Amino acid sequence: MTPAAKLAAAIDVFDALEKDRRPAGDALKAWGLAHRFAGSGDRAGIAGLVYDALRRRASSAYLMGAETPRAILIGMLKRERGLDSDAISKLADGSNYGPAALSDDERARLDSADMSAAPPHVAGDYPEWLDPHFERAFGKDRGEEGAALASRAPLDLRVNTLKSEPDRAASMLADLKPERGRWSPVSLRIALNADAKSPAIHAEPAFLKGMIEVQDEGSQLAALFAGAKPGEQVVDLCAGAGGKTLALAALMQNKGQIFATDDDKRRLAPIHDRLARSGARNVQVRTPKSIGGEIDDLSGRCDLVLIDAPCTGTGSWRRNPDAKWRMRPGALEQRVKEQADILDRATGLTKSGGRIAYVTCSVLDEENGAQVRAFLARHAEFAVVKPAEVIQALGERATKFGKAARLSAEGILMTPRSTGTDGFFVSVLQRG
Repeated sequence: MTPAAKLAAAIDVFDALEKDRRPAGDALKAWGLAHRFAGSGDRAGIAGLVYDALRRRASSAYLMGAETPRAILIGMLKRERGLDSDAISKLADGSNYGPAALSDDERARLDSADMSAAPPHVAGDYPEWLDPHFERAFGKDRGEEGAALASRAPLDLRVNTLKSEPDRAASMLADLKPERGRWSPVSLRIALNADAKSPAIHAEPAFLKGMIEVQDEGSQLAALFAGAKPGEQVVDLCAGAGGKTLALAALMQNKGQIFATDDDKRRLAPIHDRLARSGARNVQVRTPKSIGGEIDDLSGRCDLVLIDAPCTGTGSWRRNPDAKWRMRPGALEQRVKEQADILDRATGLTKSGGRIAYVTCSVLDEENGAQVRAFLARHAEFAVVKPAEVIQALGERATKFGKAARLSAEGILMTPRSTGTDGFFVSVLQRG
């Protein structure tokens, strides 16, 4: 397919997902089934255009003065991909299979693009109803923070130190040109171009041998900041597919015990194969028959309870831009309630002097600082471990990280704008 034909197809897909109110992935799959002549590279290129349009939906519509799929896709080419009107006119020139030619008004808007008067939610490309929440979290910087959350994420890998070390893993992935992570000592980063297909990491020998796992650098840091030590008794209370469980096992050098559990046993399904591949031998997977039913024997015994809490996922918008436009106010209220319940449940597992590491992939204060303050009001026997102490796990990188991240009385907030990671909040709470 020509670049113009891909753009026209992306406009059609965007129109379908808008009209049918369906997830972007479903709309792209439906288009692919209806257009089987399109190769994998064509489909990847179209998907890239659609997801970039979702990333810059509000600002692109503002720039073009319209909220139509065509306006959003054309505006995105200016906002996200940095094309000028001449380059865009070569894609929208009225040729066969391409979009209609640019109008005089469209060209004029592209040539005079100015976002200086755009309100923060438009400049930051997030839903208007979230603006008070972003203002609470970021103040006057909320537009810039939102814009960073709208950027495309790189591919981050965690090197599994039970089986390898960063330089060796990097050499095995040399054709993908990985670079060492900025903060995590075991992180590798692969930059992705706008039209590039994501590399088939799961087919790489380094992955098949358990030497690497796909994990955002911010998620790696969250596991590191939890402070798990060899020989400890640890519960991963919301283990899901096991990403942080695997990171904890490596940090603990296979010594001690990790109990990985989740209220939904379906989310645990992938963990078994991942554990076998990783070489982690200090993990027990507990599948609860009911909430708390399978870990009652751990009451008051745990040195560390990790809570990778269910949240709105606002910190992961770079990887799932569709989610921010599908999010509704009721979701925040529901997540806050769930988080409070899980935090209260964790207190019964934590021994005297033990710790709860509370982690979200959200940037909203309601799920982060406010949630911690409410927890401390309910449980006076706990106190926050000072974030400046927690980040010392980074060694010589701690000082620089401390200046980049947002450290508060309640915890550590990472964002794409500040730390170059997904948005993550980490608070370590210690029982007296």
